[in-house]
Amino acid sequence: MLVVDDSATVRDLISMNLSLEGFEVVTATNGREALQKVHDVEPAVVTLDVTMPDMDGFLTAEQLRADPRTESLPIAIVSACAQEADFRRGREIGVDAYVTKPFDPDELVRIVSDLAENGRADHPR
Repeated sequence: MLVVDDSATVRDLISMNLSLEGFEVVTATNGREALQKVHDVEPAVVTLDVTMPDMDGFLTAEQLRADPRTESLPIAIVSACAQEADFRRGREIGVDAYVTKPFDPDELVRIVSDLAENGRADHPR
């Protein structure tokens, strides 16, 4: 599992909730770092914040989808950006799930678990 968020508090919260469910979690503080780590870690799922310095979550997701090595990697956006335009952009990029902050930890774990177990619904691995 790769958790990407520029907020240490949010990274820790997501990581803790997923770790308690048995996931091995690696974190990154921005999109550029995530793109570097994703090939070393080979996570089952990536969670991405949208608003991050250097490279935002949407651009990171676009680059993951454009790379044949990560094009089928399940991606869940976890963000406070909750406008219809944000949801639409996520769908257009091929994001698999969108969780709004503040999030329900049980919902986040359920969504990530489902993605880890079943992969991308529209793009099977």
